[in-house]
Amino acid sequence: MGVTEKREYRIEELARLAGITVRTLRFYRERKLIPPPRREGRIAWYDDHHLARLRTIAALLERGHTLNGIAELADAFDHGRDVGDLLGLGEPTEETPVRLTPEELAARFEGEVTPENLAAAMELGYLGTDGDELVHISHRLLEVSSALVRAGIPLGEVLRAGARVREHADALAELFADLILRHAPEPELHRLRPLARSVVEAELSLALDRRMRKGSQ
Repeated sequence: MGVTEKREYRIEELARLAGITVRTLRFYRERKLIPPPRREGRIAWYDDHHLARLRTIAALLERGHTLNGIAELADAFDHGRDVGDLLGLGEPTEETPVRLTPEELAARFEGEVTPENLAAAMELGYLGTDGDELVHISHRLLEVSSALVRAGIPLGEVLRAGARVREHADALAELFADLILRHAPEPELHRLRPLARSVVEAELSLALDRRMRKGSQ
């Protein structure tokens, strides 16, 4: 079999590889927890995408998710933004995207990966889909979000704060772009972006100092 040839399985083989019964697999299919198989006459053919989804379902069940919750997550996952739309192919970026399985995402945000939070993260453009994987647009934002949730802040509130930060960040980007483009050609915008980032980081650091001093008074 060629390296690029897609593996396909009959229902009995797929169930055995996933460690479940054929009856359970049929139940998952009826609940639309997995995509429909490819039909060839009366034979249903499944592939590695189905196997990956079944292993994710098993992992989410072990973490306490209900089948109803998993069905809603699967629906949000299946209707999420494609990673190409998320990243903007060919655009320069200083952020490093991170690939995650749904299981890995659930592990990072224990108990907080709800359909609502998943949809909100996709709406914000934090998450996109690529086959059976999720892609987070920024390793730094993923790590910060995880740390905030571990500190006890609900993920929903972290995402709502992220939306507000996005509005301010867009305004700051417009401010710097307008400033630079009034006095320099467009290629300078990319070269000078580290200066803009440094100003924002310094001003935020000073603002936090002022906020903490105000709180201690």
